[in-house]
Amino acid sequence: MVTITLIEDPDGAQRQLFDDWAEVFAADGRHQFGPDHTAHSADELREMGRSTARHRIAWAAVHDDGTVVGSAALMLPQHDNLAQALLVAVVHPDHRRRGLGTLLLTHLEEAARAHGRSVLLSETQWRVGADDEFGEGFAAKHGYAVAQTVLRSSLSLPADRARLEAGLQADDADGYVVRTCWDGIPDAWLAGRAELSRRMSTDIPMGDLRLEEEHWDEARVRDEYERIGRMGRRVIDAFAVHEATGELVGYTQVQVPRDHPEVAFQQDTLVMREHRGHRLGLRMKAASTLALTEQSPETASVRTWNADDNAPMLEVNRALGFVNDGMMREWQKVVPA
Repeated sequence: MVTITLIEDPDGAQRQLFDDWAEVFAADGRHQFGPDHTAHSADELREMGRSTARHRIAWAAVHDDGTVVGSAALMLPQHDNLAQALLVAVVHPDHRRRGLGTLLLTHLEEAARAHGRSVLLSETQWRVGADDEFGEGFAAKHGYAVAQTVLRSSLSLPADRARLEAGLQADDADGYVVRTCWDGIPDAWLAGRAELSRRMSTDIPMGDLRLEEEHWDEARVRDEYERIGRMGRRVIDAFAVHEATGELVGYTQVQVPRDHPEVAFQQDTLVMREHRGHRLGLRMKAASTLALTEQSPETASVRTWNADDNAPMLEVNRALGFVNDGMMREWQKVVPA
């Protein structure tokens, strides 16, 4: 017998339950990727749960003997995309093929509809050379369609310095300069950073995802940096600055867990449409990787994700030495409002 239990107090009375809930995600990651998995730690997930940008609700599937055998999470955007919900349902590898995944997904879909969400999103991941066992065999059977396919790529560090410096010195970027910042940015850049985040929701390949433009302002940017710090992560940003205007026209961000800095995680990378064609993406990624190598020598690799039809960014990755080692699919299901 399995009971689906709402986790309402992850810092107090339900702390151990939350830790066991988080461990299911880690066990799933190890099952698919071994030590190269990217599951968040329990403490990172606790901090993510405090975000005001997304309301997160968690449930644990608890066996009669007290073992957490499955985990579910519902993430509801609060600033924009108010019809959207991200659903995460994971069954511990030792307890699969017993109908628990369907039970959790049904529970999540009902909760999403109760919150007025009609665009349901979910993700599957797998290692290159393996099969998407939870895609066609599970998501598709429950009415989800592939909306986007994403490549996971990794760069071993220290990388080829000559290659990075060549990327940093791209010869067709006259009129632009690249600047890097650790653990925050000058207040004078907050508005420009907010505009870049807004453009991140409009200027990149979206596949068939039903996503709306995001709303960003200086306060939301400041909150985001504070949240990353509370997660126990350092952050390095590289910005492309248009010299004639001082405008921020591109950025890339890498996050490094303080307690486990061996793997760094590339987040957003964007060059505004009207400033493309100057190899600014290459320059920014080269700059952030050089800074990472110099200031975080414990970091052994940096990992990034890009849509499979984002040819310019995939070309940048190849130029810097990234190797495709994993895949991810975004699945989408639209239900009556």
